[in-house]
Amino acid sequence: MPIIEIITLVNAPVERVFDLARSIELHTASTSGTQEQAIAGVTSGLIGAGDEVTWRARHFGVWQKLTVKITGFHRPTHFRDVIVRGAFKSMAHDHYFEPDAQGTRLRDVFDFESPFVIFGRIADRLFLKRYMQSFLVERNQMLKAIAESDEWRRYLTAG
Repeated sequence: MPIIEIITLVNAPVERVFDLARSIELHTASTSGTQEQAIAGVTSGLIGAGDEVTWRARHFGVWQKLTVKITGFHRPTHFRDVIVRGAFKSMAHDHYFEPDAQGTRLRDVFDFESPFVIFGRIADRLFLKRYMQSFLVERNQMLKAIAESDEWRRYLTAG
């Protein structure tokens, strides 16, 4: 199973970064390249403990749906989303938030398993792990830019 770990340093308070990371609207804005939209479950606002959201997005030229559920939630230090249904055989995404001298240290740990065991492993090695890492880095860079500017207020009503 491939595991991706990304660390992003954000010059903003941990509570703000935590809440931005669970904003449906910010997620949608940060994934405009794949035209990602929340289409079922929680479709706006902030996701929280036990919530599910179904995303529709275009990856590799194909429209796909992915439903995830928040199975771990400890504001403002951690939340975890896991696949309920979708293209992956399994997927878990842990989001960790630690206060840092300059704001927040955001650490993402994304582990997944592709379907079709042999072909899935080949796809993982050839392109999927790199694709997913790039996708997550791009998303975090937008989260960072928004958290460090006044634009964060567009996504959070209080904070």
